[in-house]
Amino acid sequence: MMFIQSSDNDFSKNFEELLGRGKMDMAHVSAIVGNIISEIKEQKNSALKEHIAKFDNWTPKSDTDLKISTESMSKAYNELEPKLKSALHLAYDRIKVYHEKQKPKSWFDTEDNGTILGQKVTAVDSAGLYIPGGKAAYPSSLLMNVIPAQVAGVANIVVCTPTPDNEPNELLLAACHLCGVDQVYKVGGASAIAAMAYGTENIPKVDVITGPGNIFVATAKKMVFGDVNIDMIAGPSEIGVLADDSANANHLAIDLLSQAEHDEMASSILITPSQKLADAVKIEIENWLVKLPRQEIARKSIEERGAIIVTKDMDEAIKLMNDIAPEHLEVATMSPFELLPFIKHAGAIFLGHNTPEAIGDYVAGPNHTLPTGGTAKFYSPLGVENFMKKTSIISFSQKAINEIGEECALIANTEGLTAHEQSVRVRLNK
Repeated sequence: MMFIQSSDNDFSKNFEELLGRGKMDMAHVSAIVGNIISEIKEQKNSALKEHIAKFDNWTPKSDTDLKISTESMSKAYNELEPKLKSALHLAYDRIKVYHEKQKPKSWFDTEDNGTILGQKVTAVDSAGLYIPGGKAAYPSSLLMNVIPAQVAGVANIVVCTPTPDNEPNELLLAACHLCGVDQVYKVGGASAIAAMAYGTENIPKVDVITGPGNIFVATAKKMVFGDVNIDMIAGPSEIGVLADDSANANHLAIDLLSQAEHDEMASSILITPSQKLADAVKIEIENWLVKLPRQEIARKSIEERGAIIVTKDMDEAIKLMNDIAPEHLEVATMSPFELLPFIKHAGAIFLGHNTPEAIGDYVAGPNHTLPTGGTAKFYSPLGVENFMKKTSIISFSQKAINEIGEECALIANTEGLTAHEQSVRVRLNK
């Protein structure tokens, strides 16, 4: 773990490493992904079956084998342990309520001269949702992707998820049933992205693709962007923590490890003006590590991509954290809301000592599909608007075009676009 002070001579160099934490070398997988996409476009289901045999260790016997039946989803849901079923419903309800408040509205504005200007907001016709299912399956990611699409009003929702050894995750199937999803395909990786982007014999082409994934998925999303829309290019998970002396070192340690246990590439960064807290958190991290089932993954993440930075004051800590622009940011201070106006860049902000990042992953309500690797400086969390598009509305009366048509024609003439100019002039009452 990087343990540094902002006053160190080599601080700038070490901090630059943290800023580059999310860089993914897509160049070395681009050729592989490009071939996969080409094969799906040309051979469709035939190529999908070959890719599944190669990457997921089973071979679909027919096109129908690619799809997960609604009966198996219903069965998985009905067999859920009651407390877990209740927890999923709680998450579903809270996520839905939050996202319903996000839904943009159409609007129209009428001017006195008869001009009507406005904006029409419409859901896309279809959305493709990618849900990881390799080392682990994430039913929470299904909820976070399906619900905003449903709230937006998307009519056709397609889900793709890998099923190694042809063994779908039962909890994921139960979540599909809860959400009412009926088009779920056992396809993963770049193959899934290509199938949803261009369509196959039974997987329909979609308008937008969302959802997290590994570097192959991220590269595929980048390569199909333009033929379809995407949410973002997401990298490894990460957490940033701003803390003062009021924070509990034991709590912060396990919060940092909550991201480290995701995978070896995850980043966990604590910035604090308190040397005492920094020292205590370092000790508590080691105490927690030995208790974790995913200790090997978490330890590698913490050792190679974790950092504790001690600053001269909280102002400097905030400045550095804004530069990092973390996916998740916990503010564990005495008065967190007083710091909020100064925090500019983060995917999601968790305020106060009783708000661990994990609460946002599952039941808080806001979406947990967030920008990573510093892209929170210009990307937003996944939301309802990712599944909607805006259309401008314009209507001019004769009076309105008479009032400002001459200025329009003048500009068109200046640009040398005669047809533009005349299309206005022929409507003017001289």
